[in-house]
Amino acid sequence: MNQIKLFQPGRIGSIEVKNRLVMAPLTRCRADEAAGDIPGSAMNVEYYRQRASAGLIISEGTQVAPAGKGYMATPGIYSQAQVEGWKPITKAVHEAGGKIIAQIWHVGRITHPALTGGAHPIAPSAVKPNVVAYTHEGKVDVPVPQPLKVEEIKQVVQQYALGARNSIAAGFDGVEIHGANGYLIDQFLRDGANKRTDEYGGSVENRVRFALEVVDAVIAEVGAGKMGIRLSPVTPFNDLADSNPQAVFGLLIEELNKRGIGFIHMIEGATGGSRDEPGFDYAWARSTFKGTYIANNGYTREMAIDAVNAGRADAVAFGRLYIANPDLLERFQLNAPLNTPDPSTFYVPGEKGYTDYPAHA
Repeated sequence: MNQIKLFQPGRIGSIEVKNRLVMAPLTRCRADEAAGDIPGSAMNVEYYRQRASAGLIISEGTQVAPAGKGYMATPGIYSQAQVEGWKPITKAVHEAGGKIIAQIWHVGRITHPALTGGAHPIAPSAVKPNVVAYTHEGKVDVPVPQPLKVEEIKQVVQQYALGARNSIAAGFDGVEIHGANGYLIDQFLRDGANKRTDEYGGSVENRVRFALEVVDAVIAEVGAGKMGIRLSPVTPFNDLADSNPQAVFGLLIEELNKRGIGFIHMIEGATGGSRDEPGFDYAWARSTFKGTYIANNGYTREMAIDAVNAGRADAVAFGRLYIANPDLLERFQLNAPLNTPDPSTFYVPGEKGYTDYPAHA
C-alpha cells in the first residue's frame, strides 16, 4: 500500500490533499428548485459528507447565472441564498477531513426557456445543437441560441467572477471552471459551434479568448493556485466538434501555463465513452502543463494506480464509481468489491440512489 502513490498525500494546485482520488463533478438534480435552485438540504449535506474521504471533491456543476441553468433542480452560486445553502455542505466535508471545490458553469445553448425563467439560450453563434432539454413538461428540443454581443460576453465573464467569489464565501477550498462537455466555454473554443468573425471567433487565438478571460477573472477572485479548468478536447457530447482540437486546446494549455493555474482536469476521449477518440495528445498535455494534471474518463482502480505511479497523471477523477461507492478510497485500498450505480436514480429527487448506497462491510 505504501508504494501506491494514488493513496498518498499530495497537492492539487496549492490545495493539499490526503490522497490523489478526486470525486468528479456529478449533476444529481436535487437542489431546491422552488426556493431558487438552493442546495443545502440535510440530504445534500449527507451526500457530500459520505464522500469526504476523497482527496478532493469537485461539486456538481453550479450555474453562475439563471440563464446558465440547463437541467432541472441544479444548484446555483449567484445568489446570497445559494451561498448560504452551500455553507453546511462545505462545513460537513471539512469536518469529515475532506477538501471540496466548486465547479462553476454556464450551459450556454444547452438549455430551454422553461429552465431559465424564460431567458433565451445564448451561445457564441446561432448554431442549434441536436439535443433535447429535460423540462417539467418532458423532453423538448432546444431552440436556436441567441448569439452573444461583445458587451454581453463581458457580462458573462463577470458572472463567472461572481460565482468564484461566492464559492469562497460559501466555504469552498477553490474553484473549477467547467470548460468541457459542450457547454458555453467549450462552445466558444470549438468551431462546430463558434462561427463568429469578431475577436471571439475565427482563429484559434480568438476562440480561446473567452475561456482565458474567464480564467483571468477567476484568478483575480481566488488566486491561480486554487483554481483550475475542466476540458474535453475531443468529446462529441452535446453535439459539439472541432476541426483541429490539438491546435485550439494546445494553445489554450500553453496560455494556462503562463497564468500558473493550479490544475487542468482532462476528459480523455468521449465523455463517458471511448477513450480512443482521435485528435488530441494527452501525453503532450501532461508533459507540457506545469500544474496538476487530473485524468478522467473510464479509469479503473488498476488504471488509476498505474497512471499515477508512472507519472502519466497526478490525480485521477471518478464519477459514476463515486455515485455508488461513497467510500471509494477505502474500497480501492482494500481492493474490495464495488457497488454498481443505478442510472435510473441519477437525476431524480429523493434519497434512493443518492445517500443510500452501502459502505463496505
